[in-house]
This record gives sequence, C-alpha cells and structure tokens, in this order.
Amino acid sequence: MVQKYQSPVRVYKRPFELIMAAYERRFPTCPLIPVFVSSDVVSEQKSPDGATHVIERRCALDIDAPRLLKRIAGVDYLYFIQKNSLDRRERTLHIEAFNESFSNRVVVHEHCSYTVHPENENWTCFEQSASLDVKSFFGFESAAEKIAMKQYASSIKKGKEIIEYYLKELENDGITHVLRWAPPATPTVPIQIPVSSNRNVHSRKGGSNLSTSLPGSPDDKLDADWIRRYLGELTPMQESCLIRLRKLLQETHKGKIPKDQHVLRFLRSRDFNLEKAREALCHTLTWRKQHQMDHLLDTWQCPQLLCDYNTGGWHHHDKDGRPLYILRLGQMDTKGLVRALGEESLLRHVLFINEDGLRRCEENTVVFGRPISCWTCLVDLEGLNMRHLWRPGVKALLRIIEVVEANYPETLGRLLIIRAPRVFPVLWTLVSPFINENTRKKFLIYAGNDYNGPGGLLEYISADIIPDFLGGGCMCGIPEGGVVPKSLYRATEGLENEEVQLWTETIYKIASVSKGSPHEILIENTEASSVITWDFDVCKGDIMFSIYHSKLTPHPPKKDPLGSHGIMGIGVNNVQLIDKSWILGKDYSLVETSLTCREGESIQGSHVTRWPGFYILQWHYYSTPACTASSMPRMDDMLASLQVSSHKCKILYYTEVLGSQDFRGSMTSLASSHSGFSQLSNVTTFSSQSHSSSTISSSN
Repeated sequence: MVQKYQSPVRVYKRPFELIMAAYERRFPTCPLIPVFVSSDVVSEQKSPDGATHVIERRCALDIDAPRLLKRIAGVDYLYFIQKNSLDRRERTLHIEAFNESFSNRVVVHEHCSYTVHPENENWTCFEQSASLDVKSFFGFESAAEKIAMKQYASSIKKGKEIIEYYLKELENDGITHVLRWAPPATPTVPIQIPVSSNRNVHSRKGGSNLSTSLPGSPDDKLDADWIRRYLGELTPMQESCLIRLRKLLQETHKGKIPKDQHVLRFLRSRDFNLEKAREALCHTLTWRKQHQMDHLLDTWQCPQLLCDYNTGGWHHHDKDGRPLYILRLGQMDTKGLVRALGEESLLRHVLFINEDGLRRCEENTVVFGRPISCWTCLVDLEGLNMRHLWRPGVKALLRIIEVVEANYPETLGRLLIIRAPRVFPVLWTLVSPFINENTRKKFLIYAGNDYNGPGGLLEYISADIIPDFLGGGCMCGIPEGGVVPKSLYRATEGLENEEVQLWTETIYKIASVSKGSPHEILIENTEASSVITWDFDVCKGDIMFSIYHSKLTPHPPKKDPLGSHGIMGIGVNNVQLIDKSWILGKDYSLVETSLTCREGESIQGSHVTRWPGFYILQWHYYSTPACTASSMPRMDDMLASLQVSSHKCKILYYTEVLGSQDFRGSMTSLASSHSGFSQLSNVTTFSSQSHSSSTISSSN
C-alpha cells in the first residue's frame, strides 16, 4: 500500500541565497541528524555561467530500527541517492531522493523544494513531500512502514531547526548577506537575451505568474506558521493529512472549499483517517448546500414562542477562552415546545446555535491570540423529571444529536452536566448510544451539589462568571422557561410519526439515474447568447453529463409543466426527453463535450447558447469501458464495477438561465452567484463562505 505525505510550507524570513549558503553547510555530515552518517558525491555538473548546479550524492543512514531487523536484512546502514538541482537564475532548489537499499522491497521517494516567497522576494519557502510503498520486507512490512513514518516525521521537524542552526553559524562568521547571481560580464560581446528568458524576467517583475509557478505559494498550500497560529500544534503526519485532504477537496469541489478549521475537525473526528474524513466531509458539503446552511445566521428568525420558553443561551467564556453555552434543561418544557413548534423548528434552532458557536470560536481566536475551535456547554438538570422522557421528545432529541454529530464534529470541547437527578440515568441510557465515543469522553457529570467541590465548575469557569442561579455573583440573562400553554399546541395527529424535514423549499433537486434511464432537463431558449448555468453534486455512482440542442420539439411528460425559465423536472425523480428514434447529428446535436463525473465530485459550469430553441441537459449512467483483449483490466476499474453493480446513481442539481447582459464570469468562479440577478445570490450555500475562505487562505 502506498503511503503519501505532504508537509505545509515552511517560511524562512531570509533571502534565498543566504538559505542556500546555510544548506550547503549540512554536508558531508550533519551533527544535528545523528542518523545521517556520511555522504559521497557521485556526480556533479555546473553550467559555464554558474547559474545551474546539479549534484548527486550517495548518503548512508543509520536508521533507528530493531537490531533483529538489521541482522535479518544483513545491513547496518541504508543508502539513499539524493539529487540536488540548484538554479540561481530562477532562485530555486529542487531535491529528489530515493532509496538504493532494498529498492525491490521498499520504494521511498521524497521531493523537497526551496523557492522564493511569492509575496516577498527576500523570504524563502520550503516544502516537502514523500511517498512510501512497502511491497515486502521479510515479513516486517508493518514495522518497516512505522520506521519510515518515524524517520519522515523526524526529518520534517528537524528541517527548519537545521537551517536556523547554520544561519546562526553564518552570522557568527560575519556572513549576513549573500549576493544574488548575475550573468558574467562580457563587455566586448553584447548579450542577447532569448525570448523565453525575457518572458521569465517580466513574469518575476509583474508577479502575475509567480504564484502559479512556485510550489510554496500560499494560494494553494497551507503555511506552517499559519497552522500553528490558527489551528494549533499538529504532528507532521496530522499536518500532512490536512494538506492532502485540502488538495483532494480542491480537485472535487472547486470554488467551495470550507475553512481549514472545519476540515481539521473532520480529520480529528476520524482519527486522521484521510478517506473516512473525506467521505464524511463531502456528505456534509452536500447537506449544507441542499439545506442552505451558510445563510442560516442571516435568515433564521427564532419564533417568539421559542424566545419566550427557551432556557439556553451564550454566557461569556470558560478559562480556556472557549465560548460558554448554558442550557437549563431541567427548566425547559420539552414536551410543550415539541407539541407547539414541531421538530423542524427545534432542529433549525439547534443548528443555528452550532453555526453561531463556530462564529464565536473564530472571534475568540482573534481575541485570545490562540486557536479556539470548540466551545463549552454547561447543562443544568435541576427540575428534570419523567415529563422530559416523553417519547416524541426523546425521538426529537435523538434526531438532533444524529444531525449534529454528522455535520458538526469536534465542536464541543467540554460538556458539564450539573445537578443530575435520579431520573438522569434513564435518560442517559437512552441517549448515550447515539453519541460518538470521543464526544462521550468530554462529558463531566455532577450529581447534587458536587459541582461546588474540588474538580467542579471553578476548575473550568472563572468564579466571576458563575451564574447567579448556581450560587455565583454573575447575573445571567438566560430565561427560566416555564410551561408552554396547551392552547399553543399543534394538532397531535401523527405527531409521534413525524419526520424532521429541514427546509421544505430548496432550489436544489434530487434525481436518480439508472443504467439505460438518464435524467434530462428541457430548457426552451428564446434568444441567442443566453447563458445556461449548472451546479450539481454526484451523491452516488459515476455519471456522464452532456448538453444537447434539439431541432425537434421534445414532448415532456404531461404532468410536468415548464417551470421558471422553461426548466423541466422540478420535483421529478427521473425524466427522459430525447426520443429513442432520434438520430444524433440530424434530429439533435451535442453542444458541450460530455463530461465524466465521479462519485463525490461537485461540478459547476456554464454554456453560452448559439441558437434559440430547445436545449437538453442530460445526466446518464457511466459504465467503465470494456477492456480490450490486449490489455488487462485495472484493479480500480474492477472494484468500481462491483461497487456500482446496482446500476443506480443519484445527483443533487440546480440549473438557471441568465441573460447575456447580466452574466459575469462563470459558475466555476461563482461570479454569477455573487450577482443580484441570479437566484443563487440569496440562497446558494457556499457563495459567501467559500469566497471568504479563499480570501483567508490566499492571505496566509
């Protein structure tokens, strides 16, 4: 199995030339790296003008491996080949390293690069990545993998320290500046600069292409200092998982990447299992889009009845700077609220609290100058009784827990439960199986007045903000609740069987795509140069997306009249419009190249119409092409064919037709959804957050 690792960008606030002078001092041996025994130069090449220098070394490593393993392998040292390519003109150093020992059993490949910072030419960026493929190693494959991971983590941690050590040596020797490379002076012969070199000079002056050419650009990588400042201390492996997951999301969810704090939460909740975290996060991104979660803070209006009888609210912060939410659950009439409001309103209010909590964490991160990614919840159970164990109320609570656990992992830092009565164990028995094990570990339960003793509230909350109803001196504005009048109850028919339906109105539609049964949308276009836009997620299976222009008039199903902008298929699971008797190229034509879309991908795009008439957007089932006799089937294709044996796919989609005079940019850049003329400007989920997230990322 191939393991891949990616480090964040390390930034040295020193010029590239000075960093190179420090780097050269680490050879032939480095006292700061005890495992680095020796290095011998195998080959060396320099250009006549001194601009490029390529040197290849054979390095011996005394790895920290069990003695038994070394004896079985019959070696004391492992040998690596390292090739350094220095370009003084472009101010880059690329380092390639691979193992010479046991290359038929273990394949290790590492790439490092030193480049100029894209925003400050007097700073230098360092980036490191590696891959490990343990094929066979005398039955010690697992041990070999752990050793390699340990060595890699150590090299990442030591890398910056080593450069800083030799920079200090240079400073002690009186070397604080190294001149940049310049072409040799030839006054008798004019220097003719090639066109390609001239283009590079202009690029560096203008800076337009620098960010795309440098692998250390903050536009597409996380900076190590930024991680430490806003995300906290992470191990090299955790940093690697964060960088790689962010890269995977950039490939499948262009323009809609969540903030790095949110990505890290999903990694932590899955113990940094990259695939599990990616799958869970992709499901959440689709869920947020479908239910318009990014606009909840601006659009949610708390019902007056909930304002009057709710017994929870934010109250300062704990000793760690985490926002503190207090819930007087024992004083809340949960049965009355469920009967009067229904599960939907209660769930939406809980989601609003979670969104508000994320915002408060970001604010406290700035205020306290350290990463704050979760909040503390204080639950007062005084008054809890059997009324709270009403079956529909417990059902609503379990559903709320399920939704929050799936979409807001690692947002609860600590849960303090105080004044737990005798009935609490019954409620805990019902609820605890639905709570994640990592979350349960954060629960601290105090019975009676034990919260006033050692290890009680004062260990986590300052005395000056203990609420007055708990014996403190801080006035707390959280209402006491009360019994909801029965006159406000809704009809009870079917209440116990009611399901939570978040937003009943959403611009995104769901459709199934089966083998031989595509889903199609008809758009009747009245003018040329209109713009058809689309935004869809592939929730299950692999599909092909195509756009056709029809010369004939399609006959849509009679029960599905044309909707807004002539778009068909609103609320329809599957619609087919292209008649099987039609001939491609005669009756209808393909106007956009068919696009293969894999499960989990999010696709946005636009098409400028050339002719009036009928356009058909089609999603159809994608099957893996059959292997030819001269080629063996790929393993991933075979697995994919097994996984989609049901021949059913599912998509979540939205389309809109925009006038050419209004359209700006493309759906990929989300420029159109930022404009007031588009329906997406008010209800799409990732327009504002993704824009702010990318702005933050680009400034790091």
